[in-house]
Amino acid sequence: QVQLVESGGGLVQAGGSLRLSCAASGRTLSSYAMGWFRKAPGKEREFVAGISWSGGRTYYADSVKGRFTASRDNAKNTVYLQMNSLKPEDTAVYYCAASTLSELYGSSWYLPNRYGNWGQGTQVTVSS
Repeated sequence: QVQLVESGGGLVQAGGSLRLSCAASGRTLSSYAMGWFRKAPGKEREFVAGISWSGGRTYYADSVKGRFTASRDNAKNTVYLQMNSLKPEDTAVYYCAASTLSELYGSSWYLPNRYGNWGQGTQVTVSS
């Protein structure tokens, strides 16, 4: 069983940046695609970004495309989400999740049931 721990959240003004980290223990993540999701109060959990096992492919929700960048360092068993040009509507709890597969394609990135392990989340608050 893999344990995922997110960090890097906080309070930032609109237009600012944050970098989230997701560190894994208990199992190597290098064989698995990883995803980032978020959940805002009163809203459904939504997919934000994904990255393949090698880091060679990334996938983004339209709402964050061009502003967020997913990356990973398999040697450190850690994935990252660089968030730039943050907007108040980006305010949410952000979760990383480890897929059960090395690659996901198209709409599969969006499906929570493609991910077998989830972190506890980190709060991101963007003030206007």
